[in-house]
Amino acid sequence: MNERPRIIVVLPAYNAAQTLQKTYEDIPKDFVSNIVLVDDVSQDQTVDVARSLGLSVVIHIQNRGYGGNQKTCYLEALKLGADIVVMLHPDHQYDSRLIPQLVRPIIEGHADMVIGSRILNGMALQGGMPWWKFVSNRVLTITENLVYGTRLTDAHTGFRAFSRSLLTKVPFLLNSDDFVFDSQIIAQAVRFGFAIAEIPVQARYFPEASSVNFRVSTIYGLKTLGVMLEFLLQKMRIRHFEYLEKNLAQVVSRHHHNEIFRT
Repeated sequence: MNERPRIIVVLPAYNAAQTLQKTYEDIPKDFVSNIVLVDDVSQDQTVDVARSLGLSVVIHIQNRGYGGNQKTCYLEALKLGADIVVMLHPDHQYDSRLIPQLVRPIIEGHADMVIGSRILNGMALQGGMPWWKFVSNRVLTITENLVYGTRLTDAHTGFRAFSRSLLTKVPFLLNSDDFVFDSQIIAQAVRFGFAIAEIPVQARYFPEASSVNFRVSTIYGLKTLGVMLEFLLQKMRIRHFEYLEKNLAQVVSRHHHNEIFRT
């Protein structure tokens, strides 16, 4: 990218009132073009806090789930002309100050997706990651590397950056509305030939940080294994899955299509 890219940060939010301001304060405002919060029917004052901070706010009229929230986030960012979209959980678990480092591989043309890895610096457990989450993360990520041919250390983080090229190609609107959206978009990136990079990040673990429990993590793990199976079946042409073969232009509504793909 020769000119300064338009970087938009998206915050998929649910009950983030207690942590949103801290997350916002750490975002380098002079580096990003816009910050968009999508509220998924929070039961606290998330929307009021977001508006008081001057964020662009989109409100769901009914809860659409974590994946459904991301779909709105990316559509809104694309319509605003984003060259790079940073997805950041607004729970202050990830260090927003690292956004410049996160997007650098995209700016330099080395990747179209960048993941903030909690494992790469070797400090995940010391930083407070529960041991069972560490083990399950490692097992899933290693398995994904074998299936996808990647060399990731943490495929399950809530701090990511995407190029416009990737988000206008992969049909993320066909993904799940729950947590497995995160696994599906990695499979899509690989399937469509996009390069994925990582940078080391340190995560914070505290009561207010949104962290899924053991039961939800187990379901997520099983669904992630299902995504890998679908990827293999698609690759071997045994079965076809629309989310692994169609592109965004084929599945987006006409209204959004005209705004996203305008010439």
